[in-house]
Amino acid sequence: MENQIVVFKLGREFYGVEIAAVEGIIKMQAITSVPKSPEFVEGVTNLRGTVLPVVDMRKRFGLPAAEETKETRIIVVEMNGLTVGMVVDAVNEVLRVPVEDIEPPSPMVATVDSAFITGIAKVSDRLIILLDLAKVLTLHEQAELTALPAG
Repeated sequence: MENQIVVFKLGREFYGVEIAAVEGIIKMQAITSVPKSPEFVEGVTNLRGTVLPVVDMRKRFGLPAAEETKETRIIVVEMNGLTVGMVVDAVNEVLRVPVEDIEPPSPMVATVDSAFITGIAKVSDRLIILLDLAKVLTLHEQAELTALPAG
C-alpha cells in the first residue's frame, strides 16, 4: 500500500501532507492583514470569490521569517472542514510513498507541540516529515480562523 503526498519545503526541511487534503496549489497573491488575528495568521485572500484565511507555516512551526521568492506557494487545504491557505517556501512534488518506508515519529521529538507529525518518510536520500493537517492547528486556533472577518 502507498500514501500519496504533496511535498513542500520550509527552510531546509521537507514536509508532506496527504494529497486528498489538498484542494489546490496557487502562486503567492495579495494577502490582506486582519487586525487582532493570531500571530501565525498572515491574513485573508480572495480565492475565486471566496475569502480564504492564510496561515504562515514558518510562523506556525516557530521558524525564522524568510523573504518571499518566485517559489513561494499557498497550498489550499482542508482542515477539519475548514479551508485554509498555507504559505510554504516551495512545493516540490507529489510522491507515492510505500507504507513500509514511513516510520513513526521518534519519542525523542514527540511532544504536545509536535502532535501533528504522523511519521517520517524515507525517500531516497531525504527525510520527509508527514503532517496530520487536522492537528497542525489546535481546535482553539481553528475556531480563531473561523472567526476572522470575511475581508
